[in-house]
Amino acid sequence: METDPSCAVAHGNADAIAHGHADVPPESRTLVAVFASPVADFLIRYGRDLGYRTTLIEPERARVTNDENAATTVLTALPNTIAGDTDVVVTDHHRPELGAFLRDALALKVRWVGIMGNPRHPGPHVAALKDLGVSDDDIARVHRPIGLNIGSRTPAEIAIATLAGLIADRNNKPGGFHF
Repeated sequence: METDPSCAVAHGNADAIAHGHADVPPESRTLVAVFASPVADFLIRYGRDLGYRTTLIEPERARVTNDENAATTVLTALPNTIAGDTDVVVTDHHRPELGAFLRDALALKVRWVGIMGNPRHPGPHVAALKDLGVSDDDIARVHRPIGLNIGSRTPAEIAIATLAGLIADRNNKPGGFHF
């Protein structure tokens, strides 16, 4: 990409990037979507556009579409090599293996763990994790709901709200319209 030096000088590197006059510095970010779902599809699609390395975890390979298989790395279990820069988003809170996946993600000391769900209803992950002997401190690390409160309802909107929340959290910003 050609860089317009006057843009970087006049407005700083962030503006130069935003205007397409400078490359985005490489970052090492990984987004793991757990369970194939319409929300996972959008998380993977938009996450790649935002510079994430993406992975879909789906223990039942028959649930994985050809599009998902072509778009990202697909695994049947969480690899024990992820940590630090990894954000894990569980996209289905009705799956019987929910507790085990969350327990395993928490044990990996990833950067962020969240699960979809309506905040007006009790989270099924709490009982599932307690049954597996996970500590209250670790259970408290699971974010629910995920994403910024924009009133999202569709899978694409939920993915956008989630990714915006991850970006805000990563940059130590509150999200929303307060700067």
